[in-house]
Amino acid sequence: MQLEDIFKKSLLPKSDYKAGKSKADVLASTKADKLYKLSSNENILGSSPLAIEAIKTHINSLNEYCDRSDGRLRKALAEFYNDQLLTADQFITDNSAVSLLNLIESSFLREGDEIIVSNPTFKPYLMFAKKLGAKVIDIPLKGDDYSLDVEEIILNINNRTRLIFITSPNNPTGTYIPKKDMDRLVALLPDHVVLVYDEVYFQFVQADDYVRGYEYLDSGKNIIAVNSFSKAYGLAGLRLGYAYSSTKIAKYVSQARTPFMISTLALEAGIAALRDNEFINETVNLIHSEKEFLYDQLDKLGIKFWPTQANFITIKPEMNDEQFEREMLNEGVMVRPVANFGATDCIRVTIGNREANLAYLNALKKVLNKN
Repeated sequence: MQLEDIFKKSLLPKSDYKAGKSKADVLASTKADKLYKLSSNENILGSSPLAIEAIKTHINSLNEYCDRSDGRLRKALAEFYNDQLLTADQFITDNSAVSLLNLIESSFLREGDEIIVSNPTFKPYLMFAKKLGAKVIDIPLKGDDYSLDVEEIILNINNRTRLIFITSPNNPTGTYIPKKDMDRLVALLPDHVVLVYDEVYFQFVQADDYVRGYEYLDSGKNIIAVNSFSKAYGLAGLRLGYAYSSTKIAKYVSQARTPFMISTLALEAGIAALRDNEFINETVNLIHSEKEFLYDQLDKLGIKFWPTQANFITIKPEMNDEQFEREMLNEGVMVRPVANFGATDCIRVTIGNREANLAYLNALKKVLNKN
């Protein structure tokens, strides 16, 4: 017997997921004097000042082990969600929202089980399931407005279905799921299925009929809402995420967590960031105002785009996506092709400040000969 004979086939390298480039990946090759990273939906204003102060306060204690449990963070989250009457026992934390997705899938999926996703969407949903030997059922988003096909999702639920992943606002389209669609999906959810509701961009939503996951916790249905400190709080480099659900589900999934999972700096920064309303308001106001500016400019240039509820805008330039990415990099602007998310020839671009957005628009005009 060879070593390869004891390998799990589902873990053999075969992923078609392409992670976004880092600045270090492209700095040496770009011809531009300055590089604007608009490819990863990061906060261009930086990080929560309260989080940074917490990091400075605890930087000299790195010789000591971090908290064994996440109790203090869950308590802070319960205080943050006090108006929604969520308790500390309803939260699950991990070192990123992506890690939480892996934790959830590991907790519920066995080989031969099924999950339902709706492409184009976040690729790790599929990746983790396949590594666990589960089957992925894709119910694509409908039409040019990328709406959720609730009826088709319901029709594809069977006895092996365990998880349904929906994202609102959705990455990479920026679209959201209206309340009426969520209401119907939740109402028809069987008892053996868990709805995983990824709402990591919720702070940026302006739609009146947008709903959060906690609005369905009293429905008796199985729902887990996933969130992140990476986007609005600007803590992507620290890796910290949280989810909330019923107490029963949260306690169950938390049993799969690794002790000492969250570092001292991430935990203290997360607790502090939850109090930083001023920074969140500044961030959200910037995204909303710059979004309208970009809409107007993209319209004038005749470039197809999708109105967004997130902190990015997805466009479809009349150019091959890989060529477009390369040429934008030459102009000092990092953007993200999202064909591997299921959106062929589309490009996702983070909404930046005015300086970054002007650099993006100037590069766009040059690359697409729109001058």
